[in-house]
Amino acid sequence: MRCRAALVAPLLAALLASPVAAAAQELPPGLKSARLLPAYPTAEGTWMTALRLELQPGWKTYWRSPGDNGVPPGFDWDGAGNIGAATLHWPVPEIIESAGERTLGYHGALVLPIEITPATPGTPVTGRVGVELGLCESICVPAHLTLDAPPLADTPDPGIEAALAQVPQPQPALLDCRVTEIEDGLRVAVSAPATGGNEIAAALEHDGGEIWVSAPELSEAGGRITATSDFVAPSGKPFALDRGAVRLTLVDGTGGAVEYQGCGPA
Repeated sequence: MRCRAALVAPLLAALLASPVAAAAQELPPGLKSARLLPAYPTAEGTWMTALRLELQPGWKTYWRSPGDNGVPPGFDWDGAGNIGAATLHWPVPEIIESAGERTLGYHGALVLPIEITPATPGTPVTGRVGVELGLCESICVPAHLTLDAPPLADTPDPGIEAALAQVPQPQPALLDCRVTEIEDGLRVAVSAPATGGNEIAAALEHDGGEIWVSAPELSEAGGRITATSDFVAPSGKPFALDRGAVRLTLVDGTGGAVEYQGCGPA
């Protein structure tokens, strides 16, 4: 990304006062290192940083929608000052088969870009960020990290740029969706053009986080792939579905992925 010089100077000068060192702490099993990469200013007036995790051999962590048994990373921004918004840009995950279960996640290392919009432009982003995540080898353990605000840079970090280049490719078409009521919510079946890969995994999500979505069952026919999941609200009853909040990600076994957002008209 290119940065407007007029934005860089005041923001960088103000943010240089923020803490730069990672919080000293004992790392949980399976984790070699964890830190926030240097934040650089974007042309939009935001700051781009990233959570970088280096894992022990054989250990994995999870994508944002890992399946029924995975634990995705979660962030607690309450201890950080001047955070207006934080957007996560997830790189394409691996398809992981373990003990008969399929999950989406990462081995080796994860660079997860985080785009921060300051609540008050030109003033520091300060404090600490809490991170909750799952780490798995033969067993899974919950982990908590506390990280200081990232160091600052005036040019893009190559590791962050590489991760941003690996996010799933958004598709312009809307999903075909069939919605039926079940006892505790809705059953949602969405279909999209098949990707043609030999190994396909899917994640079906509802934006907002309050709706629990089961791991999808997949079928393919007539050049289209259908993913079917149960959507359960906190009420445990059928509810009015926000069709624009439905998101389907199709991941192939070669490191590629496409993403669809929203259902077409009923």
